[in-house]
Amino acid sequence: MAANKKQIMELKEILLQRKEDIIRHVNTSRENIDALKSQECKDELDYAEISSDSFIEAQSANQQLAELTEIEAALDRIEDESYGICDMCDEKIAIGRLRAKPFAKYCTPCREIYENEQQ
Repeated sequence: MAANKKQIMELKEILLQRKEDIIRHVNTSRENIDALKSQECKDELDYAEISSDSFIEAQSANQQLAELTEIEAALDRIEDESYGICDMCDEKIAIGRLRAKPFAKYCTPCREIYENEQQ
């Protein structure tokens, strides 16, 4: 079953909230990385721990930024009324899939094809 206009507006609100959460998280991650960089290293163990923590924080922020890009693309599709249409086959994406992943750009069968091609 495809999404109706009311469901699309509900999904838009979810996307906008997630976008705010990501921006807040990325800004916090940047502050945390800056704080880690300014810590004094007393020995090699301190350096390794700070480096590891900085790396993990940066990886998390990068994943969030990738999701943010997908969210912004989904919001653009809502605006141009192409939201909920598969980028690969032009069929409507099921509402269940959109609820699970509101920024989905492929229907389930096409997502599987896409993922198999990426391997």
